[in-house]
Amino acid sequence: MSQKEFDYIIVGAGTAGSVLANRLSADPDTNVLVLEAGPRDRSIFINMPAAFSEPLKRKSMNWAYNSMPEPSMDNRRMYCPRGRVIGGSSSINGMVYIRGHSRDYDRWASNGLSDWDYAHCLPYFRRAQRHELGPNPYRGGHGPIRVTAGRAKHPLHVAWLEAGQQAGYPYTHDVNGYQQEGIGPFDRTTWNGERCSAAKAYIHPALKRENLEVCTGCLALRILFDKTRAVGVEYSRKGQIEKLNARREVILCGGAINSPQLLQLSGVGPADHLKKLNIPVTADLPGVGENLQDHLEVYVQYESREPVSLYPSLQPWGRVKVGLEWIISRTGPGATNHFETGGFIRSRPGIEFPNLQFHFLPLAINYDGSSPAGGHGFQAHVGPMRPTSRGHVRIKSDNPADAPQILFNYMGTENDRQEMREAVRHTREIISQKAFDRYRGKELTPGTDAQSNSEIDAFIRARGESAYHPTCTCKMGSESDPEAVVDGEGRVHGVENLRVVDASIMPDLISGNTDTPTVMIAEKLSDRILGKDPLPPSDAPTWIHPDWKTEQR
Repeated sequence: MSQKEFDYIIVGAGTAGSVLANRLSADPDTNVLVLEAGPRDRSIFINMPAAFSEPLKRKSMNWAYNSMPEPSMDNRRMYCPRGRVIGGSSSINGMVYIRGHSRDYDRWASNGLSDWDYAHCLPYFRRAQRHELGPNPYRGGHGPIRVTAGRAKHPLHVAWLEAGQQAGYPYTHDVNGYQQEGIGPFDRTTWNGERCSAAKAYIHPALKRENLEVCTGCLALRILFDKTRAVGVEYSRKGQIEKLNARREVILCGGAINSPQLLQLSGVGPADHLKKLNIPVTADLPGVGENLQDHLEVYVQYESREPVSLYPSLQPWGRVKVGLEWIISRTGPGATNHFETGGFIRSRPGIEFPNLQFHFLPLAINYDGSSPAGGHGFQAHVGPMRPTSRGHVRIKSDNPADAPQILFNYMGTENDRQEMREAVRHTREIISQKAFDRYRGKELTPGTDAQSNSEIDAFIRARGESAYHPTCTCKMGSESDPEAVVDGEGRVHGVENLRVVDASIMPDLISGNTDTPTVMIAEKLSDRILGKDPLPPSDAPTWIHPDWKTEQR
């Protein structure tokens, strides 16, 4: 460490921390330190898009958390990977570029966060993005995050797009643009065959600045306070405990698990819980670690009657071939995440905007990399977007090395169970269309025996998996809201000079993947931290089905 005092100390070099490291250090009169518990992002498994399942499994780049036994999921402990590497979860995720629906942000605004409506968020989505197709009122063309359009040329992707339309759903060419609802291609955060993580987009270009320092292998132990004013951070590195001072602010960017954990370890959280662990209370904030939300999904899998899937790429010789082609030319199956199509639909009439999301994959594969088909197959990942179940993140001791207690309460409400049943049935209907006739073989999961509500429920309990979108544990809201942890600028209630800027401050879960909205949040709050005027609001409209009250499609 070059010095012991910095203007800003950012805890966590993940998606949000990467954005802030770049934007704050762009001011040459400030000096910025980023503390990251993990290593540098040098692994080939990070850089090669098709290899993303590897860092998801490797503890060297991943906190690899597990939940408590989930009561509505056959008491299974659910896997919760979180990036522990420069770039955080943007370095280990599936690289699907999704923003959510405009109504998500309008909903945030309607709950007292007036400048978080879609009109005020869209300009920051655009500022962050450099889409290969160039700018328009929805896309950005000059930002740091490189985005490649879904090619959707594989015959199984083509079949998915055709089948969606045959089932009566609209085709949408850009789910992040005017019309989210429908079946269409998915953009991805890749460029020239490589992953474009937040680290690659924001931190790497800024490392040449003398006023930015990024320290890896640094585990934050607690925030240091002078009464209720945050003044620094205590951390450990290589067995040594050190303290650093922050002249202006400490900014937590640890994500939905680690940010509430560090707040609680520092005496900011539910007073009763902290007292039981003999942690002195700095600020009694009952909402810290509560309101945990995540997307649950299932895989609806089929054998393929024709040998067109990606199955050969799973075989040892296929992996070598894919790897060599990617290493030599950054092309071939290794250069894409393969989630090149998907869609958003409403599961029944009376729902204003899509509540189900699909990711289509031209391969039938389990999380551990095995193929349930034993050969060629394909699958659609599907799940509800706005679950009503709520969980929590709570520390179990005052030891920062102890993983916190995580409970999601997946499928804890009848609404969530109903939407998941509808998700399975709508997926089956799409894949039953004529476009899949030549490919569609045996249904592998749930299997044709699962037809009734109780049978589908049993399948979901046994096979449902997290989509890896934990959020909302440091909720934005007014000080009068007992669940709120931060205000609309990320400032922690009840203390000074302390912010949280990451996915944990979402008031509720957005309708889609969460990495891109986290970039937007950090971009937007970087202007607030630096005292800049916000970007002018957008007047770009979005589409809502005119007969949503009475029609499902």
